[in-house]
Amino acid sequence: MNATTMDDIAVVGIGRTEFTRGSGRTTLGMAAEACRSAIADAGLTPADIDGIANFQAGDSHPGLAVARAIGVDQLSLCLDISGGGNQACAVVANAAAAVRTGQANTVVVYRSMNGRSGKRFGVATDNGSSPLAVGGEGQFNAPQGYMTPPQWMAMWTKRHQHVYGSTCEDLGQIAITQRRHAHDNPHAIKRELVDMDGYLNTRWVHEPLRLLDCTMEVDGAAAIVITSLDRARDLPQPPVVIHAGSESHGQGGSWDQWEDPTVMYSHYAAPLLWQRAGFGPTDIDFACIYDCFTYTVMAVMEDFGFCDKGEVGDFFSEGRATHGGDVVINPHGGLLSEGYIHGMNHHYEAVHQLRHHAGNRQVEGAETALVTAGAGPYGGALVYTVDA
Repeated sequence: MNATTMDDIAVVGIGRTEFTRGSGRTTLGMAAEACRSAIADAGLTPADIDGIANFQAGDSHPGLAVARAIGVDQLSLCLDISGGGNQACAVVANAAAAVRTGQANTVVVYRSMNGRSGKRFGVATDNGSSPLAVGGEGQFNAPQGYMTPPQWMAMWTKRHQHVYGSTCEDLGQIAITQRRHAHDNPHAIKRELVDMDGYLNTRWVHEPLRLLDCTMEVDGAAAIVITSLDRARDLPQPPVVIHAGSESHGQGGSWDQWEDPTVMYSHYAAPLLWQRAGFGPTDIDFACIYDCFTYTVMAVMEDFGFCDKGEVGDFFSEGRATHGGDVVINPHGGLLSEGYIHGMNHHYEAVHQLRHHAGNRQVEGAETALVTAGAGPYGGALVYTVDA
C-alpha cells in the first residue's frame, strides 16, 4: 500500500431515497431511509455501525439524531461537517480516515436535504419575516445584489469566455450530453432529451447561464457505508476501494477575490490527486464531476487534464465525454439532470457503476472513477477503484 493512497478502505453499501420536487418529508426521515438502505445493501444491521458522518448547511438533521432514528445509540465517531457541496468528498475522506486510524470500524455517511421545497441555495431572501442580514464579505456584495451561486458562476463563466473563447454552445454540449445520460436513469428527475435549439431557447438565469446550465433542485437523501477492505471482502457486495483523495480551499473561500476565475480549486487539487493516485486522467473510465452548473464541469475537466483550456465544448460535441469516448462524464445525468443532493449522489453513482450494476447506462469495463466536489475556490476529489 502506497502511503499516499487509501487502498485499505472500501465502500460496501449504498442507499438513497426517491428524488422529488416536493418530498413532504423531514430531512430526518429521508436521512434515516437512505442510511437504512445503505446498511442493508452492505449486508449489515444498525448494530454493526459505530460511526456516522454528514455535511449540511443548516438544512438537515445532525448525525446523533439520525443514528438514534436508525437504532444506533452508541457511536465511536459522530462527524457533522458544516458546508455545501465543497464538502461532499471531504466527508467521505474523513470517514475513511477514521476507519483507517481505528476511530470507528464501520461508518455510514449521508446527505439529506429538501433542496427544492425547503432551503434553496439559488435564492437569497428574508422569507418575509425579518430584514435580510448579510455578514462577512457578502455585506459588500449585497448592495449590488451579488449574493447567490448562479450570479457568482455567471461572472466566472463570462471571464472564461473572454479569455479562452468558450461559448454558450459549449456549455450546451455539456447539458445535452448529461441529459442523454439521464434518459436511461430511472432515478433522474429530468430524463427528456434536449437538443441545442432546445437548450438555447431556455430562459436566462444569469447571463451567460441559462436554465439548463443550472443544477436541478430536488428533495432527497443519499448514503454510503465505509469499512476496512479486509472486512469488506467478507460482505455480499463487491468492495469499491477509496484509492486516493485531495482537497484545496483557497483565498478564504472568496468568490469575489479569487485571482483567476477561469480555474477553480481543482487547479490546485488535481496535481496532488494524480500524484497520490499514481496515474492520471487517461486512466479514468468515468468521472462524476460536481455539476452545480455546466461551467463547473468545463473548468474542472480542464483543471484535471481531460482536455486543454477552451476545448471542452469540442470534447463533448465529438463524443469524447460519453460511452465509447475517452471518458464518460456523469453517466447518471449528474446534478444537472438526476438531481442536486449536494454531490452525495455522485458517490452513489460511482459505486453503482464500479459494481457493474448500472444496467443500460453501465460504463463498459469500468474500473476507475473520479468523483469531484465543490466549485470556485473550494472543493476536493476522490478516485475510486475496484478491488484488485
